[in-house]
Amino acid sequence: MAIIKNKHITFSLVLLCLIVVSPMANAQIGGINVPIINGVLFCTINGAPLNGTSAPAFANAVVQLQCGSQNSVVAETITSITGLFTFSTNGIQISLPTLLNDCRIVVPTPRSSCNSTLPSTGQLISQLNLVGSLISGLLNIVAILPTGFVPTV
Repeated sequence: MAIIKNKHITFSLVLLCLIVVSPMANAQIGGINVPIINGVLFCTINGAPLNGTSAPAFANAVVQLQCGSQNSVVAETITSITGLFTFSTNGIQISLPTLLNDCRIVVPTPRSSCNSTLPSTGQLISQLNLVGSLISGLLNIVAILPTGFVPTV
């Protein structure tokens, strides 16, 4: 009977060790990626701040995350009054390499809506760039920024 008790104790200790070590191993291999895309949009020809002068924010602009050759909209948000936009891609089932290589940020809102002297046609488009990550428990929070907006005609 003592051998059976020892087997139960041994099994319990091994199981306990696996439970304790598993989260650490998962965090070391990256855990779950949670990409967060942030950016600031300014009311200029290319959405970037002007050199040496202040530019107003592009408030209430529609910003889309488009992916694939069909430019499918997988997420959409609106800029704040300071021009800030954020996409948390928790609910989007896209791998990190696909997100970085096959997706882009598109601003379909006409730039003339924030400044009547700017074009009323075309869009702003930017590729994505990984800038860093932070491991928090099992989560790997991945910071992604636009590389720079390019206006289309």
